[in-house]
Amino acid sequence: MAVSTESGVRSSLSAVRETPRYTYLVAAMAAVGGMLFGYDIGVISGAETQLRSAFGLSDTTEEIAVAAVLVGAVIGGVAGGPMADRFSRRYTLLATAVLYAIGAVLTAVAFDFGSFVAFRIVTGIAVGASSLVVPAYIAEMSPATIRGGLVILQQFAISFGILLSYVLDFAFDAAGWGWRPMFAAAVVPAALLAAGMLVMSHSPRWLAMRGRWAEARAVLGRVNPRYRERELDLLRTNIEETASSSWRELLRPGLRGALVAGVGLAVFQQFVGPNTVLFYTPTIFGYAGITGNPLVPTMYVGAVLCVFVLPTIAFVDVIGRKKLFYLGLGGMGAMLALLGLAFRTGAQNWGAGVLVILLVYVACYSLSISPLFWLMSAEVFPNRLRAAGAGAATVANWSANLLVSVTFLSLISVIGKSWTFWTYAALAVLAIVFVARFVPETKGRPLEHIDRY
Repeated sequence: MAVSTESGVRSSLSAVRETPRYTYLVAAMAAVGGMLFGYDIGVISGAETQLRSAFGLSDTTEEIAVAAVLVGAVIGGVAGGPMADRFSRRYTLLATAVLYAIGAVLTAVAFDFGSFVAFRIVTGIAVGASSLVVPAYIAEMSPATIRGGLVILQQFAISFGILLSYVLDFAFDAAGWGWRPMFAAAVVPAALLAAGMLVMSHSPRWLAMRGRWAEARAVLGRVNPRYRERELDLLRTNIEETASSSWRELLRPGLRGALVAGVGLAVFQQFVGPNTVLFYTPTIFGYAGITGNPLVPTMYVGAVLCVFVLPTIAFVDVIGRKKLFYLGLGGMGAMLALLGLAFRTGAQNWGAGVLVILLVYVACYSLSISPLFWLMSAEVFPNRLRAAGAGAATVANWSANLLVSVTFLSLISVIGKSWTFWTYAALAVLAIVFVARFVPETKGRPLEHIDRY
């Protein structure tokens, strides 16, 4: 086993050295879409207290304010796949950049609670579309040997975006500038994404789908020159198979397994409760009696979320996806059980222990199901059905996210804090069973071969 791992490390390092710089540039530029995704879902955490005061929010209307971006994300998840197939992955990302900028400006000038919710829905459409298109675009522009690490680069960008939102929330709050600049700041990365997509290449697969084989060959020569002809042959065969495909094939035996894996991971990624922490961090610390500026510990959460994606990027193509799932989900379940115990026995008595539990929980999440769901949604579906399959998984993910986010405070009022976190712990155990039973290992397999596997 040690020899196999050592060989895998050497193989991965060799693949990294052989990959052209342009491949990394494309992945990094597309990942700015992930940074925007992270920023726009994280920024609400630091703005909650001020929004509550500005608009006179109750628990219910606060849940609506938090969940508004998720309503838009469901819409964007539905629209993103067809747009990516029709207009290209590249132009769809350009359109989402424009929408991100518009949403940021409109939200910053919202004049009442209704307009705030409406403008956050606009931003959410960009979030949902980019969450689907970014990993697909990176996967189609990456060699199979390092595809996992490059796709998970998006998750690092998402985590960095969340951290950046927490830091800027704190800075704007400390300066007394209020909540409006917190949302307006997203204009800057939106402009960067738009500029990048103006000069990047279309993905080889989308070009092949349009019969533009010479351009597809040229792009493969830039991102994967060593295996260009092999990849081109695989694309040609796969495009021919795609011509007669229909999304209904996902319901057939065999392919149905891919749909179950993708949608199941989408739901479990949210049902293990991460966004209760990311969206309601100050509220949870308030429950625990942690004093001081609640935006300070949110920055700790953001930093851990960001740092612990890095081991996944390094090892996902070496030890595989499933082992990381087991490690992360096991740790999350244990921390959720401890958190429930803390609230049952008096969280105020645990002091900084509550913060430590939350940070370990976030680290396990960032190490496993947080990045791996987005990777698997780009990998597990066969090429000819990826848009339909990844679209279904993305819509399921945002719908589950919406359900958890809009019920968290209400659930606590009905069953209490302890049982709320114990419920999420039980779902983490179910997630481990699901991964073991239904999720395939896709490490090192060309996208064109995964459907046969």
